[in-house]
Amino acid sequence: MEPLPSIPARLGFGLMRLPRKDGAIDLPQTCEMVDRFLAAGCTYLDTAYVYDGSEEAAREALVRRHPRDSFLLASKLAAWAGCQSREDAIRQFETSLERTGAGHFDFYLFHNLGPGRTEAFDRFGLWDWALERRAEGRIRHFGFSFHSTPDELDRLLVAHPEVEFVQLQINYADWDDPVVRARENLEVARRHGKPAIVMEPVKGGLLASPPDSVGRILRRAAPDASMPSWALRFAAGLEGVLVVLSGMSSLEQMDDNLAHLAPGNYRPFGEADLAVLAEARAALAAVPTVPCTSCGYCEKVCPAGIGIRGSIAALNQLTLYRNETRARNYEQWQVVKAGRKRASECLRCGACERACPQRIAIRDALARAASAFA
Repeated sequence: MEPLPSIPARLGFGLMRLPRKDGAIDLPQTCEMVDRFLAAGCTYLDTAYVYDGSEEAAREALVRRHPRDSFLLASKLAAWAGCQSREDAIRQFETSLERTGAGHFDFYLFHNLGPGRTEAFDRFGLWDWALERRAEGRIRHFGFSFHSTPDELDRLLVAHPEVEFVQLQINYADWDDPVVRARENLEVARRHGKPAIVMEPVKGGLLASPPDSVGRILRRAAPDASMPSWALRFAAGLEGVLVVLSGMSSLEQMDDNLAHLAPGNYRPFGEADLAVLAEARAALAAVPTVPCTSCGYCEKVCPAGIGIRGSIAALNQLTLYRNETRARNYEQWQVVKAGRKRASECLRCGACERACPQRIAIRDALARAASAFA
């Protein structure tokens, strides 16, 4: 097994949110973004089988226009996405290679491991399959992306020490978030000696327009710095981080990101910067949200099977960032797709409140969530 390649830039290009025009990916703008990214000395680009049109765009904007040894391309396999058999899952890999025309993937990931999703990779025997592909060179380096608890990450890395890296959601808002637990997950990865690729450093764009109380603190400290630059520099400076993915959607975003993370441009946080970000996190924590720690005791006693934690987390997202679309998507992912009932089906029996260590008025919070996400 060859060692992980040196990645000269801290910035990676996430091809998940490419610019669109008339409903389709804007290929000319994507080509220009790719060109600027590579010209700045950056090399790591990330796509996935389930990103609509992304792998094909990678072929047209990247693979067909630039030497294969001038970039590192990552893609992902989502065995939980409609696969009924091992053959279905393997077909995703072959399809991704065909779509991208890349010949091989420099980094290949099992996509989004976590509750209800990891099981498919185990059942289809894909861990050994990935090692076989790595041995033959069609996959150069193998890892997984992950959205779950530190305990589950630890179990996975104990069971599968063969993985070379992990991809984790890390940003300053989620650093000590009781649901995401970004800091703890990074600590687990470091304990196992696995470098981390950062996803969602700007929290899906939410930290590009943080709450006013947070924005005022950051603008006062650095009037000319963009809001995303604070988030990107935070993630890039963490020990154990290999590269930071940014899902850029425009030339303007590309230029701003390159200005802060391209080779020669990156400036680590000093003590004053860290103090500013600590103040910003305190302001974020002061926004009046439901003080749920996601312990899950409420759900264990709920007779209706309500996704209480996911409903409250989505409500808090709406309160913090005022982005209804993102909050609705979050509620769908954390509640509906997790197999729980929605807040509107609450029986108002009060069992959850009797079990809650934080003594939260859960029924009132669920009523608000039901109204917000009706």
